[in-house]
Amino acid sequence: MGEEPDNVERSATVPAKPFWRRSLAGVLDFITVFFVGGYAIGAATGQTTKDGFNLTGAPALLPFALILAYFYLGWKVLGGTLWQRILGAR
Repeated sequence: MGEEPDNVERSATVPAKPFWRRSLAGVLDFITVFFVGGYAIGAATGQTTKDGFNLTGAPALLPFALILAYFYLGWKVLGGTLWQRILGAR
């Protein structure tokens, strides 16, 4: 009695990481990709200023495409983004 049949698999539930870690990782990932990617795009298109970058026109949309690609690749392909790995949030 009380024994499971051999053909039943046990599902090991892994407890979720704390919400503050996952949230902080998401915010830091967004800020990192926006500023690093924005500056790289600004440097490539000649739209840098002494204070950073000022993107206009089509290059202004590229940081958002970069952010989407970063999160997609981080979550689905690489198993975690940079800050998720640093903070142990994944």
